Amino acid sequence: MEHIVFLDSGSLKAEIRKPKFAHTWTNFPTTSPDQVAERLSPATIAITNKIPVRADALAKAKQLRLIAVAATGTDIVDLAACRSRNVVVENIRNYVNASLPEHVFALILALRRNLFAYRADVESGRWQRAEHFCLLDHPIRDLAGSTLGVVGFGALGKAVAALGVAFDMRVLAFDVQPVGGPGVEAASLEKVLATSDVISLHVPLSPGTASLIGARELARMQPNCLLINTARGGLVDEQALADALRAGRIGGAGFDVLSVEPPHAGNPLLALRLPNFVLTPHIAWASAQAMQGLADQLIDNLESFVAGTPRNVVA
Repeated sequence: MEHIVFLDSGSLKAEIRKPKFAHTWTNFPTTSPDQVAERLSPATIAITNKIPVRADALAKAKQLRLIAVAATGTDIVDLAACRSRNVVVENIRNYVNASLPEHVFALILALRRNLFAYRADVESGRWQRAEHFCLLDHPIRDLAGSTLGVVGFGALGKAVAALGVAFDMRVLAFDVQPVGGPGVEAASLEKVLATSDVISLHVPLSPGTASLIGARELARMQPNCLLINTARGGLVDEQALADALRAGRIGGAGFDVLSVEPPHAGNPLLALRLPNFVLTPHIAWASAQAMQGLADQLIDNLESFVAGTPRNVVA
């Protein structure tokens, strides 16, 4: 009998089918850090989307055999501690290959065509008072012919690059692994920073990528460049970005992630009220289709593990 505990079931809006093996299942809509150890103590299988599972909680989870992360990123789990205790960690893969790239381009299009500024003009009555049939107070730029820089060329980076090619953009891609594909040019990070009109981040958060984009990197970007981050908030120095946006050193930014989520008062990006900055609450992954695909794959992972053929293993 497996004892399954889902630490933050409220983060997944989808129908979750019952696993085909004998089990009990306990849902906690959310879990605070000081509740993790207690709630995992009877579990043989833990499910977490964004609730961290660290070494102290693992030390008390004597029955735990599997942590099933209901997401792709596994930085919330102490992988070294899991290996030392023979706890398998599995994740979800390739479930947002439509949802996240579409969100990336929703942000890009809104910013390149200044939709937020024009919407504000209509709401304030400026169009109604205009002398002509249209209002042309903010620049509108096509994507066709512009340059998209993709930083990180895994499944999501490739999907974003493919949309860039479809929009007739020049696509540059940087990764530590080989880069290739129709319409995609491998480039150094320096070249991506210096020549792109739009830069989209698609790398995992690790000690090597934390603050990958700081004041120096922002200064290397073109004055009209847009920075898009739907990966992890810690990839960007948030204060440096806020300073660059206020000073007009880059063209704008579209973010779906912050360094601390949910964000706390004091985050410099929360205070921005600029038409060239948009912040969404970590929803790029969350189309109805993507969430259902995640839920189905989650149960597939559990069933394969119990059957002795674990899949999507990261530790």
